[in-house]
Amino acid sequence: MAYPIDKKLVIAVASSALFDLSESEKVFREQGLDAYRKYQRKKENATLARGVAFPLVLRLLRLNDGFEADDAPVEVILLSRNDPDTGLRVFNSIQKHELAISRAGFVNGGNPFRYMNSFNACLFLSANVEDVRKAVERGLPAGRVFQTQFTDRADDPELRIAFDFDGVIADDAAETEFKKKGFKAYQQSEVRNALQPLREGPLARFFREISALQKFERKKKEKDPNYTPRLRTAIVTARNAPAHKRVVTTLRSWGIEVDEVFFLGGIAKSRVLDEFKPHIFFDDQLQHIKGVAGTTPSAHVPFGVANKPSPDLVQTPNAESVWAKEAKTQPRAPRKRRKR
Repeated sequence: MAYPIDKKLVIAVASSALFDLSESEKVFREQGLDAYRKYQRKKENATLARGVAFPLVLRLLRLNDGFEADDAPVEVILLSRNDPDTGLRVFNSIQKHELAISRAGFVNGGNPFRYMNSFNACLFLSANVEDVRKAVERGLPAGRVFQTQFTDRADDPELRIAFDFDGVIADDAAETEFKKKGFKAYQQSEVRNALQPLREGPLARFFREISALQKFERKKKEKDPNYTPRLRTAIVTARNAPAHKRVVTTLRSWGIEVDEVFFLGGIAKSRVLDEFKPHIFFDDQLQHIKGVAGTTPSAHVPFGVANKPSPDLVQTPNAESVWAKEAKTQPRAPRKRRKR
């Protein structure tokens, strides 16, 4: 009987996302492929250090605790540009770190994301900017990870995932309106369409499957009061009132509950993310990622209008900076004097 891969939440990771390959990548860039092959063979028993996606992968796989292999809800697949020879070091490191990853695709310099559908993957993470960009252009859900100084706590069993909303969970229709017509027209459009759900964005399927895992955990909690759910989600968006209502409408139409939602209206996302401490944060705007990647494991989703400059679009700053400016110019309510 075939392995039931279609019944699992599957994420695909490149070795560049799972481990720190900075040294071997430097050899490849400066000395070429032959030197890289020799280096990887020489170091194949030297365990690679943890990469940006390691905390996410570790905790996702822990959700399989107590399940038989066929019944386990999560699968992690390695999709690598290496060939099996140079990739041996990666698999050795997987074994040394005791990660339950046994399936992989090595494409010897090809495009690994081509095989996402073959493995039923709802997400591909890589540090290779071109691979991620081409994957998203094909309509595949992918994110480019950035180096981080995030310190993972071994005694913290909870998995926390944070998402931007527009261009990540939902499509970029609202962002397109903002780019084409400006902030005021955007706000008016969002008020008019407050009860109209947005279409799905590039990571909608991953978001849905994470939500399904949360529902499973809640049912487990109902059966066993001593069980502590280990998965927590947050939406961290630059939207604020009155544009907040469409987020709620969209989530309701999808039947999805999110643990925490933040409508920041121009407040720096790092102020929330530093407290929430997600093991991965997804955003479609590169400037937002660069603002948080230093302390938060982050992935850029190069989707939609925010990543496609065009002369017919209004040349405005990003939405977050506009919201901040608008908030500062709003008239304040008069302060009430205290009675003495």
